[in-house]
Amino acid sequence: MTELLEKISLCVEFGKADIKSPYPPAMKDQQGAFELTRLALDSGISPGEILEEALIPAMSRVGDKFNRNEIFVPQMLMAAKAMNNSMIHLRPYYLSGEAKRRGTFIIGTVTGDLHDIGKNLVAMMIEGAGWEVIDLGVDVSTETFIQTAEKHPGAVIGLSALLTTTMENMRKTVASFRERHLEIKILVGGAPVTAEFCEKIGADHYSPDPHGAVEYLRSIAQ
Repeated sequence: MTELLEKISLCVEFGKADIKSPYPPAMKDQQGAFELTRLALDSGISPGEILEEALIPAMSRVGDKFNRNEIFVPQMLMAAKAMNNSMIHLRPYYLSGEAKRRGTFIIGTVTGDLHDIGKNLVAMMIEGAGWEVIDLGVDVSTETFIQTAEKHPGAVIGLSALLTTTMENMRKTVASFRERHLEIKILVGGAPVTAEFCEKIGADHYSPDPHGAVEYLRSIAQ
C-alpha cells in the first residue's frame, strides 16, 4: 500500500499524468497518476489517504522546488495536470461527502482582466492540498464573488489581477466584501500585486506564488 502511494506521489511530483504521457522521459510507458490512483482505490486505499499521503506531499515538494528556482512554471503545470488526473478519481468521493475537504476556496480573476494561467495554477495547487475549489474564471464581477461567498459560508476568497489597470477593481471587490462580510478571509495575488498593496486595500494575505497561497490556507485551517 505504501509503495503504491509513493508511486502516485512521484508521478504527481514529476508530472506523469497517465500512461500515454511522454513526460517525463524517464517514466515513458509507465502507469501515471491516473492509472495508479484507480488501482489504489480498487486496492482499498481511501481517498483521504491518497490525498494526504500522496498528493499533498507531492505538491508541497513541487512548491518548494519552485521557490528554490529548481523548477519553473511549465514543470509546475505538468505536476498540476498529473494531480488533476488523480483527482478525477477522488472528486466523486468528496462531492458525495464520503471524504472530507479541508475547506472551500473561491477564486477568480477580477473584472476587466482575462488572464488565467496564474489563477489556474493556484486553483490546481490548492485543490491538491485538500480544498474544494470553486473557480469562477476570468473577468469576475464583485457581485459574483459576493453571491458565491454567500452560498459557501466560511469559504476563503482568492482574487487575481495580472494588470495594473485592474488592480483598482481588486480594491473595489475587497471593499465590498469588507462592507458585507467582515469576517471573510481574502487572499490576493498576481504579477503587479504586492504585500504593500494587499495591506493598503484591506485584504488578509498576499502570496507571490501558488505555494505561498497553499501555506497560508494551511495556517488558517489548523
